[in-house]
Amino acid sequence: MTTTVIALSGPVGSGKSSLAVRLQRNLKARHVKTNVLIEALCPDIKRARRELQEAGDRLDLETDGSWVGRQLYLMLEREPQDSVKYVVLDAVRIAQQLVHLRRFFQSVVHIHLTADDVALRERYAQRPPKIEEVPTYDAVRENLTEKNIETLASLADAVIDTVQCTEEDIFSRVVARLGKRPSIAPACVDVLVGGQYGSEGKGNIAAYLAREYDVLVRVGGPNAGHKVFRRDQRPFTFQHIPSGALSNPAAKLVIGAGAVLRPKKLLEEIAALSLDITRLLIDGQAMVIEESDVEWEQNNLKGEISSTAQGVGMATARKVLRRPQGTDVRLARDLPELKHLVGDTVTYLSDAICEGSRIFLEGTQGTSLGIHHGFYPHVTSRVTSASGCIAEAGLAPRHVRRVIMVCRTYPIRVGNSSTGKTSGPMSREISLEVVSKRSGIDLAILREIEKGSVSGTPRRIGEFDWDQFRKSALLNGPTDIALTFADYLGIANKKAFRYEQLTPETLRFIEELEKVGGVPVSLISTDFSERNIIDRRAWE
Repeated sequence: MTTTVIALSGPVGSGKSSLAVRLQRNLKARHVKTNVLIEALCPDIKRARRELQEAGDRLDLETDGSWVGRQLYLMLEREPQDSVKYVVLDAVRIAQQLVHLRRFFQSVVHIHLTADDVALRERYAQRPPKIEEVPTYDAVRENLTEKNIETLASLADAVIDTVQCTEEDIFSRVVARLGKRPSIAPACVDVLVGGQYGSEGKGNIAAYLAREYDVLVRVGGPNAGHKVFRRDQRPFTFQHIPSGALSNPAAKLVIGAGAVLRPKKLLEEIAALSLDITRLLIDGQAMVIEESDVEWEQNNLKGEISSTAQGVGMATARKVLRRPQGTDVRLARDLPELKHLVGDTVTYLSDAICEGSRIFLEGTQGTSLGIHHGFYPHVTSRVTSASGCIAEAGLAPRHVRRVIMVCRTYPIRVGNSSTGKTSGPMSREISLEVVSKRSGIDLAILREIEKGSVSGTPRRIGEFDWDQFRKSALLNGPTDIALTFADYLGIANKKAFRYEQLTPETLRFIEELEKVGGVPVSLISTDFSERNIIDRRAWE
């Protein structure tokens, strides 16, 4: 790893130290003040501005300005190899210091900060003294080097007027000079979405793929449970955390701003996973579900449209309406118990993209449950297609590399409500008895499998809907299909570990999927086990 030195220059009071602190905090940069370098060479020097200025001038004369680069190089040479990516040098004062600095370090970005004399005088008068200061700003400028400091502007990679810019503006401009521009970064985001009505088996596919990524992102809410197989343990159902948290223990875990959270359940999930909380980052804009949201849905939606009644829809409605009827809207940033987990996920993901990290975005529910393109009102409260998930995560479409659409051999919908009202239209609904007879799978096993991950109620099941599949492909623009529940086409598929071992009927079904969808079936799930996925991908 090459260490990049961010060399700051500019008059006293121009904002160099404030910028250095922000770069230190946001980029984990090493902040090195030239005062420290002077004190290393002149151990008996008094910590006073005038003495430090004069000592720096003497060193410049004795070394032609090379002392800054040499001392910084020696300081970093003692560090573990590749441990320091950015160093903020606060500050360089003459052109020769910069010349020699570039000889010692391959990557140097020079930022010159400036401001008008009125602002500089005001700032100097208000700054808390960190060393023994001279009485006035004019006295500071009596030093010849300080008097000529603005000549460095002509050598800088960027010159920033700190009167005309906020601290955030300055930081953004400096970061751009470091090559952190996601708009020019290559596509590195892969998105996984459900292609039907949810419960397509996304969790296990996500857990399988997650091992190949640096960052795992999830959106949606606790109304979607993604079940993941665990060897020698009960399966785990993820409701908030990305489903690859266990299969890839090194990955950073991100919950985007479009997510809806049930704090108690989230914290229980973290505890159940024994999750290292430093891995998890939650966007402060994520919406919080209140118990009143759950109660309202239990009373009004569960019986009407067979909603899972987790409060997601009501909480989302309150967020959209912005404090309706005087009620407070609480976001993740407002909860003390989540304070240590909350941050700016958009900036984090932007930095990850710039650094070439591989990002996996896990969507929830299914495309035909989307509020705009599903069978209204038997829909969820969000857009569930790939584009909706991307927006909720705070990612840009241009960074998407692949879209994997997960589909079952026999689609399901949640079970009907206790009032007898349907959970929505379904083409050619059949019974589990029919699936059992065709597949050879025991009916009792099918009944145990086909229960809602969150609701626990029996699911409805139907014949594969080719028209629905085609529309989902249009909405998502997938690059790949992941086919799940291949064993429902024949129990013999449970023992298939290679593509050619699948039954002839299954091979014909996959061929038809590829014809109608126009993209390859790259992943095939044959069972809920440790070795249940046939991987046909031509990509990694």
